[in-house]
Amino acid sequence: MRFTEITADEFRAYVKTSPYQSFMQTPEIAQYREENGWTPYYLAVKGQKDQKGQKDQIKAATLLVAKPTFLGKSTFIAPGGPLLDLEDAPLANFFLGSLKSYAKSHNGYLLRLSPYYQLIERGRDGTPVKDGFNHQTAKLTLRSNGFKETKSTQPKYMFALDLTQFKTTADLLASFKSNTRGHIKKAEKMGVKVRELKREELNILKTITESTSKRRDFTDQPLSYYEKMYDLFVPRGEAKFLIAEADVDGRPTPLSAAMFMLTGDEVVYLFSGSDEKYMRDYNAQYAIQWHMLQYAKEHNYRTYNFYGIHALPTPDTKDGIYDFKKGFSSDASGHVLEFIGTYECPTNQLFYTLHHLIKRLKR
Repeated sequence: MRFTEITADEFRAYVKTSPYQSFMQTPEIAQYREENGWTPYYLAVKGQKDQKGQKDQIKAATLLVAKPTFLGKSTFIAPGGPLLDLEDAPLANFFLGSLKSYAKSHNGYLLRLSPYYQLIERGRDGTPVKDGFNHQTAKLTLRSNGFKETKSTQPKYMFALDLTQFKTTADLLASFKSNTRGHIKKAEKMGVKVRELKREELNILKTITESTSKRRDFTDQPLSYYEKMYDLFVPRGEAKFLIAEADVDGRPTPLSAAMFMLTGDEVVYLFSGSDEKYMRDYNAQYAIQWHMLQYAKEHNYRTYNFYGIHALPTPDTKDGIYDFKKGFSSDASGHVLEFIGTYECPTNQLFYTLHHLIKRLKR
């Protein structure tokens, strides 16, 4: 095995083959980060060439981005990465060790990883699946390489739908909870229509997500984020921005809007919002989900990821977001996804210790 830099094209080709791929590990995100002051690096482990001199294959890879954050020293992060089987100990130990050395040699004092890597296979209600996977050794691999779990930079728990359980969109609709189907039918009866937003209309999405973020206490993105993500991903067919509208008082009125990412065989419901005045009367948020679920099924996506939920559900859980998302699933198709979390490791112990000491003193 050898550790090496690779090109963006090599990285893109590998991402398409990786079971750990996500939109966060793409050259487009590298470009987005670069325009915000980060330096991107594409790094990989390749096997040795065979006796016939055939091109060596990539066995693991990651996008790393770096930015000076403390006394001229840089933080290195792998958003949604690395793309690596963390339970392949020889490969993981070699790659993680190489990444630490690389970050240190490029003026880094901290390396942070957020793998798109599931920890425990769970069912619709959050309980572990009998005989399902349990990747605890992946955590041990990270810890043995000096990484400690830290505050997660992406949701640790998500809710997803396995679309391979259904032959048709009619079968999919029939699997929803009865009240979810009722909300969809009501939206149709109220004349709610869903369409894609044009780039110059993204301010409509922003207005809705901003008001929703204040109401539900989550961090919204600036308009420039939505515009840049549109520019990077929509022309590639890897993002959709949807708006649900209906005639209110004789004029088309925006009711709900959402942003979706499409990577590999997965659709991710990333951001959304609804106008509170019309939520109960029009159920536009259900119309958007049903529109995108039909698109995902008709275009042979395997997974529909509703993205984050607040915590691992329990029998006593009262979580409107989880209940909303769970309503689109059956016992067989719905899954709570538990991810391994975010880990960091010092690559310059002196600066790392000094940084944490200053943070404690400030607090």
